[in-house]
Amino acid sequence: MPIKHGGLGIRQVCLLALPAFLASAASTSDLQSQILLASACTADTQLDTYLADWQGAHGPLSPSDPLPVKQSVCDKPGILSSRTTVESAISDACQTARFLAAGASHSGHWLLALPVASCGLRLTDEAVRVAVVLHLGCSVCVAHTCRCGVLVDAQGIHGSVCKQAPSRIARHQAINDVTARAITAAGVPVTKEPVGLARLDGKRPDGLTLIPWQGGKPLTWGVTVVSTLADSYLHSTSHSADSAAETASNRKETKYSSLRPDFIFQPVAMETLGPLNASALNFLSEVGRQLTSLSGDSRETSFFPAPLNAHTALQLCSDYGLLLFL
Repeated sequence: MPIKHGGLGIRQVCLLALPAFLASAASTSDLQSQILLASACTADTQLDTYLADWQGAHGPLSPSDPLPVKQSVCDKPGILSSRTTVESAISDACQTARFLAAGASHSGHWLLALPVASCGLRLTDEAVRVAVVLHLGCSVCVAHTCRCGVLVDAQGIHGSVCKQAPSRIARHQAINDVTARAITAAGVPVTKEPVGLARLDGKRPDGLTLIPWQGGKPLTWGVTVVSTLADSYLHSTSHSADSAAETASNRKETKYSSLRPDFIFQPVAMETLGPLNASALNFLSEVGRQLTSLSGDSRETSFFPAPLNAHTALQLCSDYGLLLFL
């Protein structure tokens, strides 16, 4: 399956060959006609044969429709067929939640993160293994007893929800740092964990812009990470990909509802399997657009969530330590 459909992006050659050939033949048909104008060859029997094979698998093209010149168009019916096959094999709520999360917007972008060690984006072999097996639902560790006393099964789901997991703080800080650095790179200075924002309990948001962000108001934000497969979220995440993130986002907004109206509060809620809440996606897209306007690179909006997913994969890895299947 392609990454945007929830797969790892490692496609089978036999599934790609036919769409690639048909799209190539269609896009070069005019050139072929010009080259073979004086030739006795008037028909492409190979094209007719392979087109018949494709139509036999995915249905006939309308007589009025020309052969698609884009490989993605020829490839789409096969992808949908593979997706249907995967969905039909799902047997429980945990698998459903995992499948929906894998196909959510940007959740697979950890696979697109450039392996830049200086930015902390070079995933170790262990981090890649953990991210892949969690993505697919395979065994990630041997069964053992957690330091909190709970029995952990081979899928290791407890590692992402345990309050004593060593990565909880590190994961939060890493994602907050990526967010703060991105806003700063977009030309907006920020400070982390600002004081004096009129919270009666003394708690502070994760960051604050030092100049107005929108409507003459500075922006504050709060980062939170929740487990897609936690028992408390599983019922909702097995029906909607980002429901856990939305629930955590609403909880974060309630927590900071006492902030003065002089500030805009933006929750950044992320699930361990990748999905973000809708308002965070819009916020990160706006940051990406501002980065694009400064750098001139149109890919900023697409690639900005990748470091967030990569840091989550890195920190999840530390939850399992030496219990990984090597």
